[in-house]
Formats: sequence, structure tokens, C-alpha cells
Amino acid sequence: MKTIVKHKPATLLSALIFVMMLLSIPAFSQNAATNVNQLGTLKQINAGVLNVGYAEAGPTNGPVVILLHGWPYDIHSFDKVVPLLAVKGHRVITPYLRGYGTTTFLSAQTPRNGQQAAIATDIIALMDALKIKKATIAGFDWGARTADIIAALWPERTTALVSVSGYLIGSQQGNKAPLLPKDELSWWYQFYFATNRGAAGYAANTKEFARLIWKSASPEWDFDDATFNTSATALENPDHVAIVIDNYRWRLGLSNGEKQYDDMEKKLAAAPFIMVPAITIEGNANGAPHPDPSKYASKFKGKYIHLDFAGGVGHNPPAEAPRKFADAVLQAYQLSKK
Repeated sequence: MKTIVKHKPATLLSALIFVMMLLSIPAFSQNAATNVNQLGTLKQINAGVLNVGYAEAGPTNGPVVILLHGWPYDIHSFDKVVPLLAVKGHRVITPYLRGYGTTTFLSAQTPRNGQQAAIATDIIALMDALKIKKATIAGFDWGARTADIIAALWPERTTALVSVSGYLIGSQQGNKAPLLPKDELSWWYQFYFATNRGAAGYAANTKEFARLIWKSASPEWDFDDATFNTSATALENPDHVAIVIDNYRWRLGLSNGEKQYDDMEKKLAAAPFIMVPAITIEGNANGAPHPDPSKYASKFKGKYIHLDFAGGVGHNPPAEAPRKFADAVLQAYQLSKK
């Protein structure tokens, strides 16, 4: 193109041919060539109590995969995963959880509730709004807990499950039991958020806090400023601080949650088995609190595989080992077909 521009003007015909060539290139090639967002098209839809922001890629008639991020991350953790799934024919939906990115509440009166049942219900509402009957659901951190809950309580909506750090369904009653001091230490931010000082500190230093968690949870992940800043923008959501503080306070019984989720929480407190095909993942350099895989394997009663990711993979495998994570999602889907 430089030669044409320098030595002779481009004709209208040549310009039209060039545009037609660009339009004929598949979406993934365009994204890769121009460094456009790999997640697909960002859309909005009313679902339950939220207007959900979500990215969509891949064929609309393909088997659905829903990818769920954690805290303090966002949908960009899946930037390199989505193209690998879409090119295999999957329709990939990557939503912002409540309190992140472009997901907002429809009413100012809705409690800014971060309890586990509320977040899982959000995803079911999103599936209903998008008319998705069933999906492979994969996630890490909050996203893994949400995926576990959906697989346990809505198995008919779950094709297969991929969960980083395995079985993360919890209960307020279970969280009353004290841990060993070294284990309590790893949950320092949970106790910090239980105080007014912690809530004010997180509100004042949200991005600095997120960067600290990224580094401590994935000590061998050499992410750059651009990668962090792209995701940190999602933390500017006006409800983010309230949702995060409520999430961790609810775990300690310092927030009551909403009555409408009481029955669901009773079921979750019983630690229900997961019967759908499932793959769990653990990174060998995960610096965040996480259970030992041997402790949760018995909770998976369907077809089940555990994968250990070597090579310094920490708490965010989709970003740190995207091909391995995508392969795990594809493998989980195949388990459902056997």
C-alpha cells in the first residue's frame, strides 16, 4: 500500500477491491490483524434485575460457552480464550458480573447484593434473556463459584463445567469455623473489607488494590500496564465497591443477603454434589486462597477430570495460559458427548 500511495493515486476500483477483501476476511482474522478486541461484539440486554453487558463471538447456532470472570478482574481475562473457542464453532458469551464494566442495575432500589446466590441467578437470567437453554460454563474466582452453583442447582442448564480451584460453593455457617493462622492470613482482605476503614480504603484505592491482588494471586504472571489498565476500567462501575464489600461481608455473616435467596442458600449450605461433566483446574503458582484438589474431588459425581497447570500459572489461568484453558473447555464439552 505504501508504494501505491507514494507513486500513483489509488483508483476508485482498487479502493473498492481493497474494502471487499477486508470484508471477506473472517472476524477472527480481522481482530488478530488489527488488534481489535478479541471478545467479539459488546452488547447489552435486560436480564433479571440487571442490564447486562456481555461480549459475543462465534456462530450464533453453535453450542454455547459462557465464560465468567472473577474479582478483581473482568471479561478481558478471556481475550485470548474466546477466539480459540469460537474458531471451533462455539457461540461464546462473556458477561460482566454485577458491579463490573457495563453491567448496571435497572432500579436504584435493588439492593447492591454480592452474595453467591444472587450472582448465579444473574447468569440464569442472562441465559433466559438470550434464550440459551444450556451451556458449557467456565470460570475462575467468583466466576468459578458461580459456575459451580449453576451446575449444582441447574444441571439441566449446564452442558459441562470448568472450574478453576474446583468446588467453591460456600455457606455462612461453614465460614464460621476458624482456620489455621496461616490460612486466615491469606484472607486478609476479607477481614479488611469487614471494617468501615476497609470499605473506605477500597473505594479510595480500588485500582491499586486490584493490582496488588493480581500480583499476589499470580506471583509469576508478568502482566504489563496495558493488560492491567484494560481490565481495571471495569472496576469504575458505580456499584463495584458496594458489590465487592457486600460479597465478602456476606461470607462472614456480616451481611444478611436477600430473603428471596434463602432457600437457594440452604441448598448450597448442604454442599450439593455436582453431577454434570466437569473439569477442575489448578495453577501451580496460585497465590490466592484455594482448596487442595484432593479435598473437593469427591464433590464431582459425573464424568470428572482434574488438570494441573504447570509453568508458573497462578489464579487467572484464562489470561496466563489461554490455550490450556480453552483446551479444557473444549475437553469438557466433549465429555458431555460421551
